[in-house]
Amino acid sequence: MRHDLRVNDRDHGSGADPDAALLIGLRAGDEGAFVTLVERYQRPLARLARLRVANDAAAEDVVQETWLAVLGGLARFEGRSSFRTWLFRIAENRAITRGRGDARLLPLGDLLSDAADEAGRGPTVAQDRFLAGGRWDGHWAIAPESWAPDAEQHLLAGEARAILAAAIAELPPAQQLVVTLRDVEGWPSEDVCAALEISPGNQRVLLHRARARLRVALDGLLRSPA
Repeated sequence: MRHDLRVNDRDHGSGADPDAALLIGLRAGDEGAFVTLVERYQRPLARLARLRVANDAAAEDVVQETWLAVLGGLARFEGRSSFRTWLFRIAENRAITRGRGDARLLPLGDLLSDAADEAGRGPTVAQDRFLAGGRWDGHWAIAPESWAPDAEQHLLAGEARAILAAAIAELPPAQQLVVTLRDVEGWPSEDVCAALEISPGNQRVLLHRARARLRVALDGLLRSPA
């Protein structure tokens, strides 16, 4: 338990802790502050755990154990890292313990790095959209189409949100986690790198690959009419 609560408790984040006010409430026994933190981090924690364990049920168990560890260790949290970095460290250690029987023993950073390297071996855009050979080798054969002027309105509509949610769910786990933290939860890149212990380069690769796939999923709905 003590290892879970103290690992890497140092400043990796960017500026003030965005959860500072909620942390004060949590220390004071404010149940509402705890509920808000759970709502904020439940899904990304589950995605993180799922990289380590065999199934969704095991991931949910890891998340529950993480919140219990947070409540039990709050008095020992010294604030040398952001709350969410500390939270993710606890979840990572809990997921390692739970996932040992699943042969998922590589550090999370290695898992995400391997995923980034693997993703980088294939094309982000289908190769048939480029010209091959001759003077214009590598140039667009089918250039990206501009999205319609009312694309933003479509994005706010239920259909686009459903397509986007389904596309995120189909991403490889590492890409899904990174794009969720960056584009859904709104984390800055340095905080994602700190929480997941990955390099800025690996984070950029994973995010780029995820965004490219999501754009493809939305293209049919949002492109400008011919």
